[in-house]
Amino acid sequence: MPLDFTAIDFETANSSPASACSVGLVRVRGGEVVAMTGWLIQPPPGHDEFQEWNVRIHGIQPEDVSTAATWVEQFDRLCAFAGADVLVAHNAGFDLNVLRRASEATGQICPPYRSLCSLQVARKTYELDSYRLPSAAAAAGFAEFSHHDALADARACAQIVIDAASRAGAADVFALADALSLRVTAPVAPAAVAPALERAVA
Repeated sequence: MPLDFTAIDFETANSSPASACSVGLVRVRGGEVVAMTGWLIQPPPGHDEFQEWNVRIHGIQPEDVSTAATWVEQFDRLCAFAGADVLVAHNAGFDLNVLRRASEATGQICPPYRSLCSLQVARKTYELDSYRLPSAAAAAGFAEFSHHDALADARACAQIVIDAASRAGAADVFALADALSLRVTAPVAPAAVAPALERAVA
């Protein structure tokens, strides 16, 4: 199998994992970035308060998302871009939780995405003082990006996995996980599969 995956990064409006306000997505095919996209999101109702701490981190203000697509409106687009790919993220548990919780908050059925954490990959690949995304990405040859811009962060995650796979001689994300004694998470599929996933993988 080739080195194919989609890197993903979310920014949130507050401490609720359902409060997605921005997403970045980077598609990798054969170890090369072939498509990138990202957009602002109106956080789900009840999770849409912007806290000062979060705004200070990513710079997104409530007025910036006032005309953005809601989670429900953009959900099919997100799923169509990701398709059936393994999702890669830096601290993947956070981003996959945002995906699940925002979907739950709006009644969407989240596809059973598999994931690989680029933070864990970086820890197994590089000898660094810090494994925060900017440091790990720099070790992978991707420096000077706008940290906490969702698309830039997703691109940095992608580069970490591309570089780590090259160093490990791994042909795909599963071989990379095996080489580093990690695992690609494989959540149990829900009883009903979201129409968006059916279209994405058709």
